[in-house]
Amino acid sequence: MDRIKEKMNQLRLEADESSAKVEELKAKVKTLEQENLQKDQEITSLAHKNNLLEDEVAKLETQISDLKKSADEGLQHGSQNEALTRRLQLLEEEAEEADKTLREANEKLRQTDVKAGHFERKVQALETERDTWESKYEEMAAKYAKVQKELEEFQIEIGNI
Repeated sequence: MDRIKEKMNQLRLEADESSAKVEELKAKVKTLEQENLQKDQEITSLAHKNNLLEDEVAKLETQISDLKKSADEGLQHGSQNEALTRRLQLLEEEAEEADKTLREANEKLRQTDVKAGHFERKVQALETERDTWESKYEEMAAKYAKVQKELEEFQIEIGNI
């Protein structure tokens, strides 16, 4: 009788541990979903920033083209030509910086996609683990019911003796 009670207590402890693990996994899934949402928002933000930078690059390229034409027309004006050349250099540097920023944003976007994929795989693994724990819990509940039934039959037999 004590062994059965001990076994029942052990099964209850295992069931409680399984429930705690399920709750913990649900919390982890929720956290990962929130992180995934944040990453999606960051991707949207970076995509918008990327579009703005592309527009800026197009504007800067147009400005560079215009400045080169002006420089060709103004060769006779030495001082103006030097000023325009300096301005052209600054614009080219800005264009290079904008291009560099664009490449960095694209790289961050790619890394975010990789991380999002990683977290999705992690969520799937956690869901699989949760399903395993749930099936183990159901098996243990079935075993408990079977043992309970056997105990009742045993008590009836003892009562008949």
